[in-house]
Amino acid sequence: MQLQTILNHVEHYKSFVYRRVVWDEGAKGSALRVEIEPRANGRPQCSGCGQACPGYDRLPERTWEFVPLWQIPVLFVYALRRVNCPDCGIVVEQVPWSQGKHRQTKSYRWFLAGWAKRLSWQAVADIFGTSWDTVYRSVRHAVEWGVVHRDLRGVEAVGIDEIQYQCGHRYLTLVYQVDGQIRRLLWVAENRTTAALESFFDLFGDEILPTLKFVCSDMWRPYLDVVRARAGDAVHILDRYHIMAKMNKAIDEIRAEEAKRLKANGYEPVLKHSRWCLLKRKENLTSKETVKLREVLQYNLKTVRAHLSREEFQRFWSYQSAAWAGKFLREWCTRTMRSGLAPMKKVARSLREHEDLLMNWFKAHGEVSAGAVEGLNLKAKLTMRKAFGFRTFEGIETALYHQLGHLPEPEFTHKFC
Repeated sequence: MQLQTILNHVEHYKSFVYRRVVWDEGAKGSALRVEIEPRANGRPQCSGCGQACPGYDRLPERTWEFVPLWQIPVLFVYALRRVNCPDCGIVVEQVPWSQGKHRQTKSYRWFLAGWAKRLSWQAVADIFGTSWDTVYRSVRHAVEWGVVHRDLRGVEAVGIDEIQYQCGHRYLTLVYQVDGQIRRLLWVAENRTTAALESFFDLFGDEILPTLKFVCSDMWRPYLDVVRARAGDAVHILDRYHIMAKMNKAIDEIRAEEAKRLKANGYEPVLKHSRWCLLKRKENLTSKETVKLREVLQYNLKTVRAHLSREEFQRFWSYQSAAWAGKFLREWCTRTMRSGLAPMKKVARSLREHEDLLMNWFKAHGEVSAGAVEGLNLKAKLTMRKAFGFRTFEGIETALYHQLGHLPEPEFTHKFC
């Protein structure tokens, strides 16, 4: 079977034919040059408006990179025609295998973008003998096409969070779809400000708000204000993960301060190596951590009191009635404010301030969780780590949409990867 026959099966163009394949020994190594000619009865199409027009003249031959065969570069060779379009004037014709002035065929760009989901961009470039910039442009092309053609109907729950992407407290605002149907990245913006989240609702509000039922976020004030103003009809949930993370941070702060004080006063270092046995849930403790926790709980320490206070708060999530849960929350906050533990008192004040949002947990019946958001955040960090950092926000944005956006792809006669 000749290569022309294979190409006609996997990459068939109605108005063009593959004339012959030439083995070329060039300065950059061996390559297969596939010569393309227009059909005798075919009329060229204007690249501006897409209508068939009379020909004007022909330009010198150009080459486009196609998917390599056995690691041998495959080049499409064709002399573009110029057309005399009544609307656009004299312009270059439109060819189905490429777009604009790109030197790669559409199939090759989607091929590189597909492998860039599995490997780092530099690894893809090294394997297929191209450049990092070519891989990046291919991924960018896939993302731009997918964002335009994705379906945002039926989004019922979104999760909002931020991650740090560069030193110097530089953050990204991320909005995910986290309902039962699909979990994907919907929006990424630079900074964690009111304007960053406002831009999401400005762009997608009309499309998403009619079906939006739940919004899940942490207690970052700019996010709370925007959600209250732009998605007031949705149930806004402060999820369990973020609340317990604040308590763990308070416990760790108390432990660190008390460990220093005990050491300075010459007491036995009972809190040494106790961090994770105090912070982890009981069912997740190792046998060694269980023994250490039992040892620490024998002492009357501020750290122990903070740990027991957090364990008592875990009862809040087991209530079936929002009324009884609210009563428990108020009593717990009162006891904590009298405990003399400043970091825990700070948490109690925050819970009192956001009591109405905490009660929304019971309206959602636990159906929406920030656990999905944190899982997607982990994937986002791994995406950035795989590239060993990006110099520009555009690079980060492209990589995150490509990996987490579940973006659609066009239908091809043949899928190469």
